[in-house]
Amino acid sequence: MAIAAVMVAGASFAQTDSTKRVADTTTNRVDTVRVGNFIIIKKRRDNAGEKTTTNVSIEKKPYKPSKISTNWWIFDLGFANVNDKTNYAGTEAQSFLRSVGPGGKPGKDDLKLRSAKSSNVNIWVVMQRINLIKGYVNLKYGLGLEMFNFRYENSIRYNKAPNYIYRDSINFTKNKLYAGYATVPFMLNLNTSPGRKKGLSVSAGVSAGYLVGSHTKEVSAERGKQKTKGDIGLEKFKLAYIGELGIGPIRLFGSYSRTKLHENGLEQYPYSLGIRFSNW
Repeated sequence: MAIAAVMVAGASFAQTDSTKRVADTTTNRVDTVRVGNFIIIKKRRDNAGEKTTTNVSIEKKPYKPSKISTNWWIFDLGFANVNDKTNYAGTEAQSFLRSVGPGGKPGKDDLKLRSAKSSNVNIWVVMQRINLIKGYVNLKYGLGLEMFNFRYENSIRYNKAPNYIYRDSINFTKNKLYAGYATVPFMLNLNTSPGRKKGLSVSAGVSAGYLVGSHTKEVSAERGKQKTKGDIGLEKFKLAYIGELGIGPIRLFGSYSRTKLHENGLEQYPYSLGIRFSNW
């Protein structure tokens, strides 16, 4: 009775109470009281010595999705690579790949990535979802930062002003190209179970990004750590196909760029796949 009284008192602050009492014609008497979403059933007997029993249940209302939902600070962690469609025998590639010193001119094998160490980390500051059809069909969009780290297997270097790539004469223990983009994604979302986290959710769309930072970093025993910042010949704008798959609480993401990584010389299209840490 004490628990029921507390629940009734708490619910009374939020909404107007509606009370309905029903008494049967037998010796058993049943009182039913409805307070908001709470239903309290009190059953007692007229016979002396019989105990009064009280049951409290909560009535669930049908799920009604919000028109707009907001999710802050979503994180992605995944692997990155490039789809290399470069014609290395062509004039443009031969002009961009140069021979400097004893290292010789780099080729396709020199530009291979270490797949296990090339990563894509994204931070979405905000993501919103607009309900289009009863929570089953939604529009998702947001704003964030995409960060790609491409790790090369071989000792190639980027030169700026003018932009070209050459093979160095020493061995690098670490050779990385970083590219960061301020990105706005747009996706159409299909959700099989609105309001629940056990269903299937599929999203697909496009993203538009602008290059906000890039640099290379080489580490060697001879020179230590060296960085090259500024314009190293990467495309400033990026347009990509994006997708998301939700299976229960697990979220996976993927992206494939329709824009080349480099402005000239190479036709390499970045893609990534990983896990997304998000509420929906």
